[in-house]
Amino acid sequence: MPTPATASRQLALGVLATGMLMTVLDGSIVTVAMPAIQRDLGFTPVGLSWVVNAYLIAFGSLLLLAGRLGDLIGRKRMFLAGTGIFTAASLLAGVAASPGVLIAARFLQGVGSAMSSAVSLGILVTLFTAQRERAKAIAVFSFTGAAGASIGQVLGGVLTDALTWNWIFFINLPIGAATLLVALRALPADKGLGSKAGADVIGALLVTSGLMAGIYAVVKIEEYGAGSARTLGLGGLALALLAGFLVRQARTANPLMPLRILRSRSVAGANVVQMLMVAALFSFQILVALYLQKVRGYGAAETGLAMLPAAAVIGAVSLGVSARLIAHFGERNVLLTGIVMLVGVLGLLTRVPVDASYATDLLPVMLLAAGFGLALPALTSLAMSGADEADAGLASGLFNTTQQIGMAVGVAVLSTLAATRTETLTAAGRPAAEALTGGYHLAFAVGTGLLLVALAVAATVLRPAAASADRTRMTMAA
Repeated sequence: MPTPATASRQLALGVLATGMLMTVLDGSIVTVAMPAIQRDLGFTPVGLSWVVNAYLIAFGSLLLLAGRLGDLIGRKRMFLAGTGIFTAASLLAGVAASPGVLIAARFLQGVGSAMSSAVSLGILVTLFTAQRERAKAIAVFSFTGAAGASIGQVLGGVLTDALTWNWIFFINLPIGAATLLVALRALPADKGLGSKAGADVIGALLVTSGLMAGIYAVVKIEEYGAGSARTLGLGGLALALLAGFLVRQARTANPLMPLRILRSRSVAGANVVQMLMVAALFSFQILVALYLQKVRGYGAAETGLAMLPAAAVIGAVSLGVSARLIAHFGERNVLLTGIVMLVGVLGLLTRVPVDASYATDLLPVMLLAAGFGLALPALTSLAMSGADEADAGLASGLFNTTQQIGMAVGVAVLSTLAATRTETLTAAGRPAAEALTGGYHLAFAVGTGLLLVALAVAATVLRPAAASADRTRMTMAA
């Protein structure tokens, strides 16, 4: 029978997981409703992309800042404020009657999501300090993210078809209100370090504007091209701002991001691996859905159902297996096994035929996606193991930031490569379905390469001795 303290922590975990579910669900549910939104509000094709981009830019650029502010003013306070902003912005998005209002609401949703997501892992690791308990809690948290992406694809189609697109935003209102009410009681109160411990306004402006410029440049690659003056100029500006931020953090007395956190091999290595892994797996999450719809002729709901086995095995492995394997074999070994399985996923997809049979060509791919259920919890544990309690929010924000950067890079680069290859094959006289499949093959091949690089980094940088040293340092600091 669970003790009151254990029950309280489990309730807090449920709150954090629900917050994650809302964030991930919102990111995937919108994509299915885009045609209906364009038709009802009169978006231009270019303007429609800002329904996604406004959220992504706000979310990705504010995660690091929000994570550190959570350490300074209190992580519970930051989570509550972020959830409140996200819920209010969802109402605004649902009643939007013009493109400008919807884009503004999506930007505010991104702000709220950044505030709550950035500190969630920080709260989690301070609640669950024992290695086995923490592994189980992170497995639940990771499963929620994976499940949210899959549920969103199915739920978006159902709500849009049965009701209207507005309900993809209205559904957040009861979830957000319930999360706020429970969080007030369940999450532990923390005063934070105080603003004097890292109130670096100039650093905050540098990192936020640098990330915003960089993410904007990446998401617009497909429109302007990777070698265009606009893309290169924005990319150069982003790098200059971020370099300025790092220089300031090394010199200022109260840095927003103490650079000591990057001295941990576990933290630095896990974030690099995650960026590569997420960029590669965009080709699975998005391009497989496009292949099913554009090549195989599946509808939106059919596509979601076709990808449901992947969500099921990811969930089963995350919740039922990963924590025990991590306890017996260590995070690094479980991570390496998971990445090898994911290499198999994208490697098989490089050979998927135009007339693929779901049972023989696609179902094995969906089942191998279980590797994500191994890799993500192990990677999350490694990323948080090198941060002490004072930097837990920062480490959480950094981990979420690299995830968003990886996603943005994957969207821009792999979709551009696929589109360019498809155009080349079409110009050569190939049938439309064959040309599309050829484009996807190229993206899957590049994704496989990114996963192999991630595997090499994990094997060389995330050595067991380094992870053990980081964990010891964290325990002593606590």
